[in-house]
Amino acid sequence: MQIQIPLPPAMPLFDGLAYLESGNAQVNLHLAQLSLNQVPDAGLVYELAVDWLLEQRHSENNYKTYRSELTTFLYWCFSELAISPKDLTRRIMMRYLDYCQAPPQHLIAYRNVAQFVSDKEWGERLPNPHWRPFLGKRELGRELPYRLSEQAMKTKLAILSAFFQFLIQEEYMERNPALLLQRVKRPVACDPHEQGQAFSELQWSYVMQAADTLAREQPEQHERTRFLTCLMYACYLRISEVAARPGFTPVMSQFRRDAKTGVWGYFIPRSKGGKRRTVAVSQALLEALTRYRLFLGLSPLPTPDEQTPLFVRHKAAAHGREQGELNANLGIRQLRDLIDTLIGKAASLAEVDGFPQDSAEMRVLTAHSIRHTGITHDINLNGRPLSHVQADAGHDSIDTTSKYLHTANSERHESAAAKQLDRLQGDQ
Repeated sequence: MQIQIPLPPAMPLFDGLAYLESGNAQVNLHLAQLSLNQVPDAGLVYELAVDWLLEQRHSENNYKTYRSELTTFLYWCFSELAISPKDLTRRIMMRYLDYCQAPPQHLIAYRNVAQFVSDKEWGERLPNPHWRPFLGKRELGRELPYRLSEQAMKTKLAILSAFFQFLIQEEYMERNPALLLQRVKRPVACDPHEQGQAFSELQWSYVMQAADTLAREQPEQHERTRFLTCLMYACYLRISEVAARPGFTPVMSQFRRDAKTGVWGYFIPRSKGGKRRTVAVSQALLEALTRYRLFLGLSPLPTPDEQTPLFVRHKAAAHGREQGELNANLGIRQLRDLIDTLIGKAASLAEVDGFPQDSAEMRVLTAHSIRHTGITHDINLNGRPLSHVQADAGHDSIDTTSKYLHTANSERHESAAAKQLDRLQGDQ
């Protein structure tokens, strides 16, 4: 039976951390209606926003601040303008800031309440009908005119700029309209493609060394981590493409052998944007797969109909769809924790070997950096054709793939040092 409840004028989208990954029926229905009637990719944007918010899980205060800002911003995009974030421009972003300075009165609350509440009878988390996206102030029983300080506006732009940068990394959008606004007041030379989103060759060597070390020292826990790392790097995978989520459970038979050619591929039934693709599998990845499967007590390679979960839990789930289940795939949060542990170990190894700067740089990289690293290394180190990398990465445009084509500054300067002005005459 569907629970009938009064809804707030603006739908809250993101529950607390303890409930976020479990999903919410009312939010799902709201997003479905938006996708059908107003913004076709509303559901995709929501998935990306959840992924980004989960990266803030280690700081409860940051999570609460970020989810509040995202809720307000996405309400304005979806319900007020019926626009996708990828279509934003600096001019439209200025309209959002004006909107936040003078929001509609019915969206302002004068007491702080939770975005979601628990219904004891049905055991459901429900949107709080008293919640509003903007919080005003009262003084001596009188409602004061709503306004935001300059610092509050800067904070909004900073949060949205970080979110947009994440969307650029996920290849959902190509520009950061919030960053463009920030530059108006604070011009800074900043190229998002030179922000070190990928591991260097040296740093990645330490990641693989750490994976081997952890697998050797704690095989029950980290043979899984080692193969996860190999798979994400070799196939340029987003973590959502190997994690369990509603409607998708990764299984071994996604590794498929073409009957005609005999080559192996890794099939991704649905990635960001609903696209499917098959990624070419290297011999090194096949060897990593064989090692992992033999450790699990399986045959060296999967059969076409094998339903063995790709990354099984070692402990039963405490809550959510798979509560109490043991033989079930790991979700995004658990996989991120494994990768974070690995990166921390790799950074420590680099520091011990006398590379403190590399260690510091590695500690701010994330699971998504592995995708960037795989693409960057395949183009610049392995020399794979851009068109091949484009197909394996799932890029819509070769222009997106070509952004990974670069040379390190030191190499560029070294190659320029001996340039002559007239090669036939030589240096005069």
